[in-house]
Amino acid sequence: MDEEEAGPPKRELYALLQVSPEATDEDIRKAYRHWAQVYHPDKYQDFHMQQIATENFQRICQAYEILSDEYKRQIYDIYGMEGINSGLELGPKLNKVEELKAELERLRKRKEEEKMLAHFRPSGTILAHLSLPQFLHGDGIMRGMAMSSDVQSQLSKRTAIGIGGNLEVNENSGGGAATTVLRHQLSPVSSIEFIASAGLRALIVTYPLHSTATISIAKSLRDGSINLSNTWTRKLSETANGNIQLLLGPESSIAVGWQKKDEKMSASGELQIGTSSFSASAHYTHRFSSKSHGRIAGRFGSTNLEVEVGGGRKLSNFSTVRMLYTIGIQGILWKFELHRGGQKLIIPILLSRHLNPVFATGAFVIPTSLYFLLKKFVVKPYNLRREKHKTLENKEKTSAQVREARAMAEKAQQLLQIVANRKRSRHLETNELVITKAVYGSSKALKKADESRDENKESASDIIDVTIPLNFLINDSGQLKLHEGVKKSGIMGFCDPCPGEPKLLRVEFTYGGKRFEVEVDDYAALLIPQESHRV
Repeated sequence: MDEEEAGPPKRELYALLQVSPEATDEDIRKAYRHWAQVYHPDKYQDFHMQQIATENFQRICQAYEILSDEYKRQIYDIYGMEGINSGLELGPKLNKVEELKAELERLRKRKEEEKMLAHFRPSGTILAHLSLPQFLHGDGIMRGMAMSSDVQSQLSKRTAIGIGGNLEVNENSGGGAATTVLRHQLSPVSSIEFIASAGLRALIVTYPLHSTATISIAKSLRDGSINLSNTWTRKLSETANGNIQLLLGPESSIAVGWQKKDEKMSASGELQIGTSSFSASAHYTHRFSSKSHGRIAGRFGSTNLEVEVGGGRKLSNFSTVRMLYTIGIQGILWKFELHRGGQKLIIPILLSRHLNPVFATGAFVIPTSLYFLLKKFVVKPYNLRREKHKTLENKEKTSAQVREARAMAEKAQQLLQIVANRKRSRHLETNELVITKAVYGSSKALKKADESRDENKESASDIIDVTIPLNFLINDSGQLKLHEGVKKSGIMGFCDPCPGEPKLLRVEFTYGGKRFEVEVDDYAALLIPQESHRV
């Protein structure tokens, strides 16, 4: 997915006027007057410079015309320039303010409905148990199979419903159930939930009374037994939670758990003690990159003892594959998982019921070695070729657009150069803020230029020098401020040299006779000088 599709709206008109998306009408008027003076054609005697000034003056006037109009600005904030220019998007021509307001409200409601439809979330799991020893004895490879599926839908902002079911077959026994869940949010801290499950095993009605404390009552249709469950959950930190669960009934137990999750890792642990059994489990997952992760888990108790290691890789925004190796008292297994959206396909393969050290070592080493060999010699080269092909294809499609945008940015810089140089000379004399070098463009190209210490032709095509416009933008207080949430390619003298790719702005500057350097993302705010940027 392209950056423009996945990221925030461009908001180029705000960048043109150098104002925040939250700017007041007065802020917009002041910015317009300032930039109108800079680009007014009457200021320039040279015919060529007049033409450049006229083009940029028209852009400034268009930005002001839209952002100074209350309703046009609202439409622009929601739909961008497509909403302003597209008759299909806005419907028939609207002459009255009331008509425009009504149409805008209709479009907002439609957008809310589309958002509501996005809350319709299906999910499911297919689990197929395969047994290699059973197959070798002529009894078939399938040990059992389980399937579950559910659909959740947001009925309103506070009410949601979920419908699901599951089926399980294991050798000569099986079971299944259908479940309906109705959940209503009473307040920001409390909710009530009704769950009804009917099938071959039980009928359950659950009443959670608080968001951090849950009380459940379950009655079995099979033997009439009643179970009472109490769960308490507490947030231990920004990334960690703890919980205690007490189950009272024919099989009473108490369980204590802990979970932690952040950008790089996730971990959990649980200890459960019952009337006739106990168990403990822990897992740790580490994210090596945005696409790959490793996992180690362990489980032991009165009926189980096993260790699980493995890893997974993200194939796309919606798909992940994972392979796990498990060794324990139940035997040696490989487990293959495919996660796509809310759906899961899990295939555990029992390799052996006996813990033979040689077999166990081979079952771990062989697939691990194959994975790293395939990754190094097949997958990685293929991904690099595909990525390079996509980049070249995208460049070919947007080359004319980029050339035109670069030409416009160079013209704008010509108009800004005189004032920018004047500011630079004055600030050098007084040891105030001076931008010595500023570049904007592809984050990959910038990093490649750093590594090679030489800006080759390929990298240079994805980068634009923006030293002049940033020197021009230094205000009377001797500061440079770029607003958050505004795509920097819209700033006068800037352009997007590589559409669809992640971009950075790198600024080197001097202040008080000292050197500084800072790097920010495309939509991040920037305020300099700051002592934290000192080299």
